[in-house]
Amino acid sequence: MTGTTRSSNGLDDRRKRLLFRCWHRGTREMDLILGRFADAEIGNLSDDELSELEGLLDVNDPDLYAAITGDKVLPADVAGTLFDRIKAFPIVDVNV
Repeated sequence: MTGTTRSSNGLDDRRKRLLFRCWHRGTREMDLILGRFADAEIGNLSDDELSELEGLLDVNDPDLYAAITGDKVLPADVAGTLFDRIKAFPIVDVNV
């Protein structure tokens, strides 16, 4: 996987911006985790979920990666139900 598989066509500006930010984190691991999730879910997220995603994107990569792998706990105001969905999202495509 080298990058997004989803076109930003049809997305509003906020979703386009978030899709881009998910794929351009600074570390490849976080690009793949957040980018694949965004590819699959960005069009279906509510405004509250988009706000939660924006908050997660403000967390630095090492801390966010540690939280996803279970080595760290994020503050409650950052880690909500969307974060749980991201953690549970399969980042490996078994069909490839």
